[in-house]
Amino acid sequence: MNGFLVLFIYAFIMIATTVIFTKWTANAERFHVADRKIPFGISAMSIAATWVWAPALFVSGQQAYQNGIPGMFWFLVPNVLCLMLFIPFAKRIRNEFPQGITLSGYMGEKYQSNKVKGIYSFQLGTLAILSTAVQLLAGSKILSLITGLPFWVMTMLLAVIAYSYSQFSGIKAAVATDTLQMIIILGGCILLVPWALKMNGGASALIQGLGSINGNMTSLTSQTGLAVFLGFGLPTAIGLTSGPFGDQCFWQRVFSIRKEHIGKAFFVGALIFALVPIAMGAMGFIAAGSGFKASDVGMVNFEFISSIFPAWVLIPFLFMILSGLLSTVSSNLCAAASMTSDLKTGSSIKKSKLTMLMLLVVAIAISNIPGLTVTWLFLFYGTLRASTLLPTVMTLLGKKLSARGVFIGVLISLCLGLPIFAYGNIFNIALYKTIGSLTTVLMSGIVAVLASRKAVRA
Repeated sequence: MNGFLVLFIYAFIMIATTVIFTKWTANAERFHVADRKIPFGISAMSIAATWVWAPALFVSGQQAYQNGIPGMFWFLVPNVLCLMLFIPFAKRIRNEFPQGITLSGYMGEKYQSNKVKGIYSFQLGTLAILSTAVQLLAGSKILSLITGLPFWVMTMLLAVIAYSYSQFSGIKAAVATDTLQMIIILGGCILLVPWALKMNGGASALIQGLGSINGNMTSLTSQTGLAVFLGFGLPTAIGLTSGPFGDQCFWQRVFSIRKEHIGKAFFVGALIFALVPIAMGAMGFIAAGSGFKASDVGMVNFEFISSIFPAWVLIPFLFMILSGLLSTVSSNLCAAASMTSDLKTGSSIKKSKLTMLMLLVVAIAISNIPGLTVTWLFLFYGTLRASTLLPTVMTLLGKKLSARGVFIGVLISLCLGLPIFAYGNIFNIALYKTIGSLTTVLMSGIVAVLASRKAVRA
């Protein structure tokens, strides 16, 4: 397969879509929030596409294949529910901060504190970097196998493609290409899953594979099911539940969508998104039910598709992967660019585009770290965004906290919870993963409340 040709065609399609359906802009607010007029239909598709990150394409298949029903359940359900739980808070922030652009800007304004704004900017910015890195890591690994291009070259090519259209019109470019990318992804699902069922004896292969390749993963409450919950399910549920709350990509869309469409856009977006991990998980179940032996369980869907389908099928599969990965990368670029609006010196298009480039350079470097895995990085940055969950939720619910309490709470959460979680991941100790996740999500809220009470008494 001519990898450069496929990538060139894909890049051309995305750039053409951007140029045709959006206009280049030098206005910072328009670049960041599109005049706050993005309509319901494309906003729902954009939300779904942005949430179809690397794990939705790869981890869902891996969990279905390796951990059966428990693995698939703990990946799918929190993924969908988190977007729905986000809706009332999205409406609240838009009502309270109608001219806002970032969550960090809202928190800084709410508490009149540069420290609060700064620590939120750190969390949101670091998340954008790590999220981009995991897209480049997962995408380049599989795309280098398909195209024959070196891994490090692929990371740079994917970054260049995402930047090429994102810098043209900012969030409008991201939303326009997200819509097309989601159509490509859903089209790939419709093509591949029914065909795989037909080639492997129909629904019997899928049913046979519900217990994983080992056949012993059918119950959420069994010993093996509980082990999956502790090692994967709980950290994943915490990370995903806090997902949109700690991700500027979604707050940016809250400030960009027409105000009256926010609720239904996120609800429908969640339902559209659910189709993707369901389809990719079904592929993992079919692979397990057919007895397919994957050499790399993290790439089971790719290996299975390569083994049973004609070679030409890799082209739409390649487009599908590119769409899922780059939709998130472009959203991260726009999210990072929007955070330049928090700077005291004000926002400008030049600063925004420079921020995009800096993010890509760091993300490329991280994705090329030897031995780094998609699942490890996914769980780590999922826990990172949990560090601001409770202070954000409590603030939007009207809980009286102090700026000092919020700052100290998030800081302790980052300094204490994340190292414990990282240790558990490095040495694959489920107990430490669980303790680290719970410490990260709970400590920020508990400390924020206690410190705020102390400040009031003083």
